[in-house]
Amino acid sequence: MTTTASSFIACDIDGHVATLALDRPERRNAFDLEMRAQMFDAIRNAVEDPQVRAIVLTGRGGHFCAGGDVKGMREIERLEASAGRLRMKDAQAGMRLLMQSDKPVVAAVEGCAYGGGFGLALTADIVLAAPSARFCMSFMKVGLVPDCGSLFTLARSVGLNRAKALMLSARELDAQTARDWGIVHEVIAAEALLPHAQALAAVLANGPATAIALTKQGLQRTFDSDMDAMFEFEAMAQGLAFATDDHRQAIDDFTQRRPARFQWPASPSSSSS
Repeated sequence: MTTTASSFIACDIDGHVATLALDRPERRNAFDLEMRAQMFDAIRNAVEDPQVRAIVLTGRGGHFCAGGDVKGMREIERLEASAGRLRMKDAQAGMRLLMQSDKPVVAAVEGCAYGGGFGLALTADIVLAAPSARFCMSFMKVGLVPDCGSLFTLARSVGLNRAKALMLSARELDAQTARDWGIVHEVIAAEALLPHAQALAAVLANGPATAIALTKQGLQRTFDSDMDAMFEFEAMAQGLAFATDDHRQAIDDFTQRRPARFQWPASPSSSSS
């Protein structure tokens, strides 16, 4: 395992999985400008590292991320609209990298995921949560617009009307409700949450990289494309997948009745490569 750390972000690379942990527990992992810059660097490094094939997002100290540091906001002079826009462009950069990456992303959420922390969780392809997890689009409480990509991601997770209700009311969701609404894939005991997320990421990292990347790309297009465009993308993507070594290996494993390399839950033989 390789571990690197900045002041507020820890990155552990184990095999082909990078775990990025927000590490400012005294502020419930709330972002200030320095932490946000460090998070962008950690995301960029994980996305660009050829050794990394899957990414796990988590927080230390019993919380995922409380969003922006409100106390820190008081220390900043009132921003002009143009300066605020540029600041948000910087904040969005890491979210864009995660959402556009071909690598699967798993979020392990414990405690609060408020504001931008909720937005960060929504950049993941799969969200796992502890029973203590709480999700809240808390922006209206501080007179701000939902950010960190959540205007794009939340409605795709819960539908337009529920997204409006969550954003306008700043209603808090518990883990089970978030699961019922499609935000969370699975609720897992706190002590098992991160190991479970890392095990899932390891299986995804061992999966057919081309097929995973093309599936992510296709799903990103689905709400903005018509049927013909999606059929065309599907045909193109499947043509590429047919030509991969992963496909041939999977067919050989199936016909020879060998254990599949890619399955979840993982068997001992499938998680060893």
